[in-house]
Amino acid sequence: MRGLTKGYVLRRLGMWALTVWLGATLIFFIPRLSPGDPVAGMISRMIAQSGYVENSAELIEAWRARFGLDAPLYLQYLRYMRNLLPAMTPQGLRIVPDLGYSLTQFPVTVNEMIARALPWTLFLLSIATLLSFIFGNTIGALMAWRKTPGALKQLLPLSLTFTSVPFFMLGILLIYVFAFGLKWFPVGGGYGRGVEPGLNIEFIKSALYHAVLPVMAIVLASMGGWALGMRGMMITTDGEDYMVLAQAKGLTNSRQFWRYGVRNSVLPQVTALALALGGIVGGAVLVEYIFSYPGVGYLLYQGIVNNDYTLMSGIVLILILTTATAVLIIDLIYPLIDPRITYQKR
Repeated sequence: MRGLTKGYVLRRLGMWALTVWLGATLIFFIPRLSPGDPVAGMISRMIAQSGYVENSAELIEAWRARFGLDAPLYLQYLRYMRNLLPAMTPQGLRIVPDLGYSLTQFPVTVNEMIARALPWTLFLLSIATLLSFIFGNTIGALMAWRKTPGALKQLLPLSLTFTSVPFFMLGILLIYVFAFGLKWFPVGGGYGRGVEPGLNIEFIKSALYHAVLPVMAIVLASMGGWALGMRGMMITTDGEDYMVLAQAKGLTNSRQFWRYGVRNSVLPQVTALALALGGIVGGAVLVEYIFSYPGVGYLLYQGIVNNDYTLMSGIVLILILTTATAVLIIDLIYPLIDPRITYQKR
């Protein structure tokens, strides 16, 4: 690949592996440092629901042994790291990390729970992230472009009114106005009652309908950050030689704006977009919780509330893997985006 060297690629792969290992180690130990026993909490919930559980102490010890929590911490860590590596199983080669069983929803595995929730989060946050990126960068570029009409420059900042409002607060406001007040959209959920999930028109329409308010909450609250970053970059490129050359060549204003101004200003924003896309699998926890959206963020919230070690570790590990991989990919394709960037020694 142009601008890359074999040594640089190997170093970046080594950094990727080190980042993933350190992240996996931290997410293993940090939940175990928090007070409380997830097995004891699960038994307490069983007692609260049924009123009585016989031999609860023995049951706690049996469940701790079943999940391997009775073993020394270092042994638990070694088992955990072994399960993350590819291995041969009776079913064949296992490439996907084995994240174990959920402590609160046994015998359901963490892999199964994430597999059910991940498509919802990818659908919701991919749309929201891309829309906020497009709208925010366009607004920021127009705010900095000297040839933007004055009236439009006065109106553009109004679109950033909700930037300082947190996602979840904006979500509550949208629910109050559009769900309870105007009754245009549902309060929450991923799809309507009675709708059969699957690749059919009715389900797709229902899923899109239920995603409108969560997407609005994320886009309205996040596009201001993109706009401010793009505005700053556009201001720095305004007096560059290539901009003067574009004007001297008599190019149209739209060509100067998009081809010369936006294209040369958007590179740092693309890096931020890669990080944002890499982190979407973690979900917008509070937004998904407020809208009862069945995504990974809502699943992570449940894991935190129930002190489910394996569920929390599994979701955060996937987040680390995707973010580290996104950074690696964008770093390797930088020379293709901007020919001025090269990792070859001169």
